[in-house]
Amino acid sequence: MYKVKMKKTFTLRSLVLALGMLFLVAGCTDLAETVDNQVQPSDFFQNDQQFISAMGDAYSNLGSVGGSGPPGQLNEVTTDELIVPTRGQDWSDGGFWVRLHTHTWLPNEGTFDGFWNGYFGGVNNANRLIFQFESALDEGTANPDLVVPFVSELKSLRAFYYFWLLDAFGNVPIVDSFVDAPEQPSQPSSDFAEGRRQVFAFVEKELLDNLSNLSADARGTYGRMNTFVAHMTLAKLYMNAEVYTGTPRWNDAITYLDGIINSGVYSLAGNYSSNFLVQNEGSPENIFVVPYDKVFRSGFNLHQMTLHYGSQNTYNFQNQPWNGWSATQKLYESVIDPVQNPGPQGEVWGVNPTSDDAGVERVTGTLDDRLSNFLVGPQYTSGGVRVTDSGVFSDFDKNGEPLSFVPTITELDDDEFRSLTCRQCGARIGKYEFEPGIGSEMSNDFVIFRYSDVLLLKAEALWRQNPASAEALALVNMVRTRAGVDPFDALTADRLLAERARELFFEQTRRQDLIRFAGVNGGETRFNDPWKYKQLSGAFRNVAPIPENQLQANPNLVQNPGY
Repeated sequence: MYKVKMKKTFTLRSLVLALGMLFLVAGCTDLAETVDNQVQPSDFFQNDQQFISAMGDAYSNLGSVGGSGPPGQLNEVTTDELIVPTRGQDWSDGGFWVRLHTHTWLPNEGTFDGFWNGYFGGVNNANRLIFQFESALDEGTANPDLVVPFVSELKSLRAFYYFWLLDAFGNVPIVDSFVDAPEQPSQPSSDFAEGRRQVFAFVEKELLDNLSNLSADARGTYGRMNTFVAHMTLAKLYMNAEVYTGTPRWNDAITYLDGIINSGVYSLAGNYSSNFLVQNEGSPENIFVVPYDKVFRSGFNLHQMTLHYGSQNTYNFQNQPWNGWSATQKLYESVIDPVQNPGPQGEVWGVNPTSDDAGVERVTGTLDDRLSNFLVGPQYTSGGVRVTDSGVFSDFDKNGEPLSFVPTITELDDDEFRSLTCRQCGARIGKYEFEPGIGSEMSNDFVIFRYSDVLLLKAEALWRQNPASAEALALVNMVRTRAGVDPFDALTADRLLAERARELFFEQTRRQDLIRFAGVNGGETRFNDPWKYKQLSGAFRNVAPIPENQLQANPNLVQNPGY
């Protein structure tokens, strides 16, 4: 299978290490390094495989996307679709998860430093490899037909990293050189808005300048920057242009979304959940993924993050899960059809007139295929026996209570009671297939860009310019039809935003979506609005603070407004 080939490609990093090509990144504020040992061009950079194996290090910084740290902490836990409640004695962590979800985070939270270091680490690795490739080209020892497209791939990947930094932090230093990189780089401007506009312009230019050199072989560049990934990055950039620069760019977004649609390369999978199987490399709609592998490329541990300790017996995992991340009650309720999806004792989950989440628009008609995003109800061992929730907490002992995942979140922080109640609360993230018998790593490829998002983004861009657009309505209904639910008769801001949540749950789009829709009237929650357990938050929290560690190490950096 092609997936095996690709994942072996990434393991060739060991070859590059043996040749002295790769270096540890000591700190990411200082993006300048000295090359102490360089492979002789006459010995390397002679064929595609050698270039690809060298580039593996630039892609390695994407490896955190499937874990419980950044960027998921920022892009998921700060939103109304995902929650990490305190569970008995677990997941308190000094109030960290509560602060994220309630938008009361502190400037010195480690997640921001991890995000910054991780993606500036990717920038640094790309800069180093660009320097090495271009040096080989200048010396005339490498084939220019190979150097040029691989340098463009690295520049586009660097632009992708900067796109995420732009989205998360706004005004960040632009460093596009390895040998001339300043030890303490400055932001483009001391003015946040102007600096963010300049970072936007840099990302846009890098992608446009290198687009024509990227491969259009989607299968041959699986898991790498190709022309379609660049199109989608540009489309995302333009969809959020009003947030980043103050000027909307809807038609520009449509141009690059059409480039993907009209290529005919991608299509909706017949079954929603097939995009997230253990072997999901054959999906017709996954555009950009991180190709994880339980042996060769670690970092994806969703089963550990979300499942209950007792779920080890359901899937015969080698390690006990951590019982953490869950969908919010509101998100789950927006997908279920209460009539066709009752609870195990006949009660209708999610229909609670006293809840401040009640009244959310729910999917109607046939059962929504996107219920596969969630795990709810009684849990059983692989042998068909009920799993029990055992444990002793203070004077509250419920050893042997049957385990059942219920979507209701009874409390966010139960430090006072140390109860077992929230050990079972929350619909668990079932989006990706769990492979029985695995250890701490999963082999599913984590989806970053997907074709259904292309269709929903184009629909939104059309709707923004004409709310009565028939084409926009048809595009959204294509996605709904695949999910097995009734089509909409018209589009509203709330329907577009809610449909994106149902379709793209746990694909790290929700924070960006909530911020983008903030200026559009509607009853659905936006990023700064109150939601269950969260009060109104300031608009300054639409970006993360520049990490305190980076400010202390680099006096040229200016903290973002509000922090």
